[in-house]
Amino acid sequence: MNTESLWYIFINASLINNFVLAYFLGICPFLGVSGKIETASKMGGAVTFVMFISSMCAYGIHALLVAIDAPFLQLISYIVVIASTVQLVEMFIRKMSPALFRALGIFLPLITTNCAILGLALFQTNKGYGFIESFVYALGAGAGFTLALILIAGLREQLDFADVPGVVKGTTLTLLIAGILSLSFMGFSGLGS
Repeated sequence: MNTESLWYIFINASLINNFVLAYFLGICPFLGVSGKIETASKMGGAVTFVMFISSMCAYGIHALLVAIDAPFLQLISYIVVIASTVQLVEMFIRKMSPALFRALGIFLPLITTNCAILGLALFQTNKGYGFIESFVYALGAGAGFTLALILIAGLREQLDFADVPGVVKGTTLTLLIAGILSLSFMGFSGLGS
């Protein structure tokens, strides 16, 4: 059982050890879907939902695999759960919001291969979190992921109105901004001590 407070687990996952800006996990949707705040927030919501479901399932799978003495099946089991959850989310979004489904494009099915979600399942298992701690950790990681997406999307929207030199337009500028955001999130590391 872990002795960290729930508040600390949430702040740790969302700010101090942000999956995108500190661990550099989930960079594909971070760079690909962050052109508009509306799309970024909806992608963040979808990833948060998948993180939440995967985290809860990972907790149960880990307990089951330890009970039957088969922890070597942990990774493949997590991948199956993540892929299944993403398929459900994809079907739901396609049915409820075809416009959002088109806006997210290829990045929606790529949530399956989003290493931030697999990292969440593995990190929570390695940290020995219980069910409630896993729940809070997943919400914190999802909130941090969404925050990172919305921050870069807001900055990219503002840069559409700026006079940017041709040398740094496009991907170059996006990567520079991502680096600066990552450096600024390093300032939160002092909260962890």
